[in-house]
Parts: sequence; structure tokens; C-alpha cells
Amino acid sequence: MRDRTRYLYLAVIVAVVLGILVGYLWPDVGKELKPIGTGFVALIKMVISPIIFCTIVLGIGSVNKAAKVGKVGGLALGYFIVMSTFALLIGLLVGNLIDPGAGLHLTDAGKQAAEAEAAKGGESSAVDFVVGIIPTTLVSAFTSSQVLQTLLVALLTGFAVQAMGAKGEPILRGVEHIQRLVFRILSMVMWAAPVGAFGAIAALIGATGLEALKTLGIIMGAFYLTCLLFVGVVLGTVLWVFARINLWSLLRYLGREFLLILSTSSSETALPRLIAKMEHLGVSRTVAGITVPTGYSFNLDGTAIYLTMATLFVASATGAPLQVGEQVTLLLFMMIASKGAAGVSGAGLATLAAGLQSHRPELVDGVGLIVGIDRFMSEARALTNFAGNAVATVLIGRWTGDFDRERAAEVLAGRVPFDEATLLDEPKEAEPPAPGTEKELAPA
Repeated sequence: MRDRTRYLYLAVIVAVVLGILVGYLWPDVGKELKPIGTGFVALIKMVISPIIFCTIVLGIGSVNKAAKVGKVGGLALGYFIVMSTFALLIGLLVGNLIDPGAGLHLTDAGKQAAEAEAAKGGESSAVDFVVGIIPTTLVSAFTSSQVLQTLLVALLTGFAVQAMGAKGEPILRGVEHIQRLVFRILSMVMWAAPVGAFGAIAALIGATGLEALKTLGIIMGAFYLTCLLFVGVVLGTVLWVFARINLWSLLRYLGREFLLILSTSSSETALPRLIAKMEHLGVSRTVAGITVPTGYSFNLDGTAIYLTMATLFVASATGAPLQVGEQVTLLLFMMIASKGAAGVSGAGLATLAAGLQSHRPELVDGVGLIVGIDRFMSEARALTNFAGNAVATVLIGRWTGDFDRERAAEVLAGRVPFDEATLLDEPKEAEPPAPGTEKELAPA
């Protein structure tokens, strides 16, 4: 059967082009279309918590020992810390070499915008972060849109079902049916992607215009180039060395998800599909279910690069460059403060402003210089975060022995296509026998 969804993603591309034209030619109209894009993203977020819950419960409930889950989680967190450090160092290196903030001047409007972002960021601490992972009630995690809260409830449920032994089997079967239902809902929602992409892009261009791209092209270009180098060189090398998987074939396999992120400015819109596609690729349900949601909160490679380069840009533009020690201390704080904000459009800017407010208040006004282009830079942040989580999932699966490399080769070669209708790998139902066949096969 032909894949009809290819027309859907062609329509998304057309919608993005039309959105750019509408936003540029009729800015006021473009800004009025923002609720359309916001509504589509809200539809996707609606199913994220149930999908994470079902995937993790089924993954944990199907393994024999709880230690297996701890091994996956420990490896994932260790890997996230190492890669975030690499991203931090690369951002520092490029930012110090290019010095893109020199020669810019801050306006009064920019100062007001910076103050608004600093207030939005608020104050946070490690204690607040840890306590915030615990939901108010067992079910409130599904309504709060907090990925880590859902992850905690799912882990507890999975271990509880595992401890029940045979009595937990009916619960697992019920969760499996719910998973099928939620993925089917997601596949239906995806047909609204062109409309959502049109509204999101039109509102973005209508609100910011294209002038910001011209005046601040250096920092944008440097940031995009740094993200590209990180993905191509660092992630590509690690993926090939440890899993013998070609990065570009993996990114091509995830092409539709990248298009979805690019058109909605939110990496969360692709989170459910990443879980499904990683399972289809050959990563076990346990590894995919734990690594992907955790990575969305802790594996923020694109955000780390953004925070480093934006901090150096602001310091240089305001005539108060930071010493190396100050750079490292400030950025480590920002990395901790940004956890859990990967899928929220614009959260990186609020984290930047809040971090400067707490460590170097005199630099906060400089955030106003990049308010106009932050939404364009958020695209690169989201795409880099997504690529990093896809690579991480494959590597964790490889290191824990839960990755079928032969199947991955078949999938990446296009010989085992992903089922866009169900988003799940399920056995095909047998076709009913042709009329009269039963009589012919009946014994004489």
C-alpha cells in the first residue's frame, strides 16, 4: 500500500512557504494567525504524557529485573553529562573566537524586552528542580505537561506492575491497548500539521520580520554553524565509533520529525514519534521509553551551545567581556537551570536572562539585543537537541545490548518502512479466506 502521508509532509513544506509570504507581506495578518500554530502544538502535547506513560510501563513491566532499568538510566545520565560538556566547550571556543557582539548598541526598547525576559525566567535552585519532579497527585502529572513528572509516575507504575508478577499481566495488556489508541489519535492529529505549520511560521515572520536577520546575521550564522559542526562532527563520530551507524542515514530516517520541529519551533511535537521510530529502528521499548523522555530534560546539547554563545555575545556587546572562570561558572549554572525546558519555545532566552540576572545583573539589558532573533535561533536549538536525543537512544541501546543492528540496517536502507498509520510495529492480521475455500479444505 502506498504511503499517503508523503503528501502530508509535502503539504507542510508548502504551508511553511505560504506562512513566510503571509507573515512578510501582511505582518498584522500573520500575527493574528498565531493561535492556529499554538493550537496544533497543544494537540501534540495532549498525547505526550500518555505515550510516555504507556511506553515506560510496558518497557519496565516486560523486563525481569529492576536492575536493568537502573543500568539504562545510569548510562543515559552519564552520557548526557559528557555530551553537554562537549557542547558547552564547543560553544565557548567558537564564541571566543568570533566575538560576534562587538560594535552593537542597545536601544531602550531592547532594555525593556530584556527586563521582561528576566522576570519570566524567575529564580530557580537545585532543590526547587528536584521537588518539582514530584506531582501533586498520581494523575496530575498527565495534566501538568511536565515530562519529568510523567516519567516518575510511569517508573513507579512499571516497577509496581513488575513486582506483581503474573497478576500484573492483565494491567500490561490494558496499557498496551491504551498505547495503540493514543498512537492512533496522534496519527490523526498529524494531518493538521500543514495548518499548524502555516499559522506558526506566519506569526513568527509577522512578529519579527526579516530585518532582525540582517542586523544580527553574524551571531545567527555562527550559532547555526556551531550546531551543524557539533551534530556532524561530534555526534556523527560517536555514533559511528560505538554503533557503526551512519549519522546522515539516521537523520534522513528522521526527516519528517525534523520538518515538524522546524515548522512549529517546538521539539516536543516530535517526542512521541521519536519514541515510536526508535522502537521501529531496533531499540528496545525499555531503552527508548526511558532515554527519550529523560533526554528531553537532561540532554540539551543545542541549548548548551546557545547559552554559551549568547552569554559571550551579550557580554561583548555591552562592553563587559567575561573572564574564562566567569564564563564556566555562569554557564554551568544556566545548564542546570535550563533542565526540563527543551521543548518550550523561547525558554532558552528566559534562562539566559535569569542566569545573567543572578550572576551579572549589569549584563541583563544586553539580552534585549537578541530578543528579535531568538525565535529563529530556537529552531537550531530544537533541531540539535532532537538529533542529540536520537543518537543517545541508539548508543544506550547498543551499550546495554538492547539494539538490533541488523534490523536497523534494514530500516535505514528503506526495506522495512515505518507504519505511519499506527506508529507501532504490529503483526498484520491474516486476510479472511476466499469464499468456498473452507469447503475445499474440509476433510472428506
